[in-house]
Amino acid sequence: MTAAQRWTVGLMFALSVISYFERTILSVAAPSMMKEFALSPEAMGVVFTAFQLSYTLLMTPGGHLSDRFGPRNVLAAAALGAGLLTALVPFGGNPGLGALFGVVPALALLRFGLGAFTAPLYPSLGHMNAVTMPPGRQARVFGIVNAGAGLGGAISPLLFSMLMGRLGWRVSFGLAGAVAMGLALVWWRTVPDQRGARPEGGRAAWRELLADRNLRWLILGYGAVDYFQYIFFFWLYYYLGEVRQLPPGETAFYATMPFAAWALMMPVGGWAAGRLSAAYGVKTGLRTVAIASLALASLCLVAAPGVTETNALVALLSLALGFAASADVPFWSAAVNLGGRRAGAAGGLMNTGGNLGGSIAPLLTPLVAARFGWSAGLYLGAAVAVLGILAWTRIDPAPREGE
Repeated sequence: MTAAQRWTVGLMFALSVISYFERTILSVAAPSMMKEFALSPEAMGVVFTAFQLSYTLLMTPGGHLSDRFGPRNVLAAAALGAGLLTALVPFGGNPGLGALFGVVPALALLRFGLGAFTAPLYPSLGHMNAVTMPPGRQARVFGIVNAGAGLGGAISPLLFSMLMGRLGWRVSFGLAGAVAMGLALVWWRTVPDQRGARPEGGRAAWRELLADRNLRWLILGYGAVDYFQYIFFFWLYYYLGEVRQLPPGETAFYATMPFAAWALMMPVGGWAAGRLSAAYGVKTGLRTVAIASLALASLCLVAAPGVTETNALVALLSLALGFAASADVPFWSAAVNLGGRRAGAAGGLMNTGGNLGGSIAPLLTPLVAARFGWSAGLYLGAAVAVLGILAWTRIDPAPREGE
């Protein structure tokens, strides 16, 4: 790998880190905001879901933008806009837009905007990987870049709770947004434009991609994975602090562990997928890692609610999210393979399906918990992950000839 490629991968990793930091810090601030504005868990679930709605709806158009304007340009615009919307979150409270429209509608509107700017991120990162890295390294690069999501989620409970303790949640959101906008400018100034490396797509291209049975199963399977993961993104902090009644300091510390496991195990998934694909072929390599990872993730989440000792509970939750993260690499590698020249559009379509599943989790989990208990909400997540396993029994992720 050249120095320029290493720099590009490093910045892709950093964009992944800051994106997940931006989207998860609301869950860290949520208990304080819910008490300040007298919001119920169901009302906060509406705010969480606003991000998911725009993020999901605009995922496929975001992938198309990457194919048309180049991943470097789209990533710069996405990171800059997401940073601005993060910095504006305090204006959704009271005083602010919340005084005019209500806190929930105002916060939901700002989160909707954040989702819109975040939507092109991972399709564009996948496209950037495809056009800058040799095929033999792409799975490992996916593992590194996607591990940034785990690191962003891991540092957000400790770092953001510390910032909130010193500066309050309003100033803390402003600082997070400023850092994201600064990173966007560094990316724009230092990474070459990749336009022309891939022909652009369009509606006909999307129809052609969706005609591929393998991609349709990939979309369905990724919906199951995102449902599983988004339980952690939106409700882990609340579950540990409010349901398991851990003190605030312990909640921030223990909420870091599952995301640290994500950051550590994502590259392992990429390494395993690369090695197995080289030894046994792409189909066997990617399928083996995806099925094994999802099976282990599901088992760990089923076991977690019955554990009373805190360290054991957090260990099982960490393994559950870590194994689920390992399954991400086969999905993204398969999307690039199946998309070929339209890698951005293929990644966008898959991530749209993923986030349709993910959009359900923030709302459905507390509804199930209110009726049947929080253990039932976690068991449902484990059951949904099994759908991802079934999908992989129908997927052939090998690259298509001529692509």
